[in-house]
Amino acid sequence: MPRFAANLSMMYTEHPFLDRFAAASADGFEAVEYLFPYDHDAAELRRRLDDHGLRQVLFNAPPGDWDAGERGIASLPGRESELRSGIEKALEYAAALDCPRVHVMAGLVEPDATPEQRARHRETYAANLAWAAERAAAAGVDLLIEPINHRDMPGYFLNRQAEAHALVQEIGAANLKVQLDLYHCQITEGDLTTTLRRDVPSGRVGHLQIAGVPDRHEPDRGELDIRHLFGVIDELGFDGWIGCEYRPIAGTSEGLGWLTDYRGVQA
Repeated sequence: MPRFAANLSMMYTEHPFLDRFAAASADGFEAVEYLFPYDHDAAELRRRLDDHGLRQVLFNAPPGDWDAGERGIASLPGRESELRSGIEKALEYAAALDCPRVHVMAGLVEPDATPEQRARHRETYAANLAWAAERAAAAGVDLLIEPINHRDMPGYFLNRQAEAHALVQEIGAANLKVQLDLYHCQITEGDLTTTLRRDVPSGRVGHLQIAGVPDRHEPDRGELDIRHLFGVIDELGFDGWIGCEYRPIAGTSEGLGWLTDYRGVQA
């Protein structure tokens, strides 16, 4: 049966960030994820998790200057030293929070980049991921890479599932995996059932995420048949977490009917 983690960067924004842990627990979530922990002391985050019986299942490595528009640096030539420092910081937080997965964002590429420039970005990305995966393996942490659609994040280097899986296979690190966000995948490629049935059995998918398409609201709002997709995920025996990375339309708790209905069917 799929297990769901509340994304505290998008959900429960009606509460201050540190109060979102309690709100998620009150709604029956057993796990949380979010973009970044670095604005908060790891010990304080650990207390929030422990006080509310929650598991931390995912966060992102430092992405460069987020406020200035950067969306990761792993594929950016010349930023290798910063990338390595960021990975070390992420692994410190992962240890403190007992978090088994860290997402490493690729970064943005200029729209007029030449094939030669894109090849250099890919070479940089692969080398950085290989180094980071080795460091993470020593800490017992999986690293994830995620294809992201160009509508939400124009210029993002990694967009398609096949590209992500090719990188993972090429690098060959057992702890380097793909974060399959069904929202991004639907916008870029579609064919979600086939994608799940093709990629989940490979063992290379380390985390799933969901949101409604096209507006990134509750997953039952829009064009996805989430009951069917949850059934496929269950059928495949996926034992990881599904992150609920969506923006509630009008209050997080009020919009959880999709989850209450699903749990009722499974009971």
